[in-house]
Amino acid sequence: MEILQTHNHSIFFANGTFDFFSNLIESNNYSSLFVLVDSNTETHCLPRFLAKYPLPENLEVISIEAGEEHKHIETCLGVWEALSELGADRKSLLINLGGGVVTDLGGFVAATFKRGIDFINIPTSLLAMVDASVGGKTGVDLGPLKNQVGLIINPQGVVIDPIFLDSLPANEYRSGYAEMLKHGLIQDPAYWKRLADFSSINTSDITQHIKHSVGIKLNVVTEDPTEQSLRKILNFGHTLGHAIESYFLTEENKTTLLHGEAIAIGMILEAFLSRELLGMHADQCKEIKTVFTAIYPKVNFEQDDLEAINKLLVFDKKNSHGKVKFALLKAIGQPQWDIEVTSALLTSAFAYYREA
Repeated sequence: MEILQTHNHSIFFANGTFDFFSNLIESNNYSSLFVLVDSNTETHCLPRFLAKYPLPENLEVISIEAGEEHKHIETCLGVWEALSELGADRKSLLINLGGGVVTDLGGFVAATFKRGIDFINIPTSLLAMVDASVGGKTGVDLGPLKNQVGLIINPQGVVIDPIFLDSLPANEYRSGYAEMLKHGLIQDPAYWKRLADFSSINTSDITQHIKHSVGIKLNVVTEDPTEQSLRKILNFGHTLGHAIESYFLTEENKTTLLHGEAIAIGMILEAFLSRELLGMHADQCKEIKTVFTAIYPKVNFEQDDLEAINKLLVFDKKNSHGKVKFALLKAIGQPQWDIEVTSALLTSAFAYYREA
């Protein structure tokens, strides 16, 4: 077992049984324990979790529907009501066992139930392990708009156990991989190079890469926990990526994109913007497009799509004073933030993507 320590909680990389849970429960004298799962992790992950980490018999399980479309306040209401009906009080502990939807929503539920109860995150998807597990962001979507309601609050601990990756579908695995590639692009060019050949990554590699990605993000959020400056670099690819994800989530004639699939497109688009606005070398811009198009399926955008996506940009959380702000790259490993982009350049970025 390896541990990364932040100023107020620990991130455990678990390869075997350990006593984190028993020590935490004993030292805090919790009155009751709850596990939040979704309909997928209840089937595929909960039995493994309970077999590997024995917990008191009075554990209660609360299940929500799986999928980003259920990451909204109505789902929170159901969880709050379940906690209340099952007798949860301010000394209860909520264990969030799932992907980014479960950990984001579960953290928000815990932080607001009776003005705050303790929670632990156990991410079960690659995306949640390398992204949602670190940084304390919690929250839910507002209609199709991503993560519009929430707060930053850290769990009592995070347990990252690769055992859960065995049940992950291939597209979900690739979704998480996009965030790992982003970590290389914004902070570690050598790491980006190691990840660029997706076909060469094996099971033993991925465990070490997860730890490296978590370490990169942890260093960033430790320096800037509330996203006033440096933490904004984690949004590379996300300004356009979130708008694309939101649009495809609500359009009935569109196939819903996973987070990483949308962010991969966003990174290609924002690499182009980086070339045009910050002088990123054309070879690096082309390299980014080549790597992502080799891993993720091409998506077709019509003119009506682009207009709708551009309208969604105004809701991005990084915006201020009515201006859309981007995190871009002067070069791989050299990020800058609070960059304004014209609508004409956005149109050109999508034209660049279509040429992929």
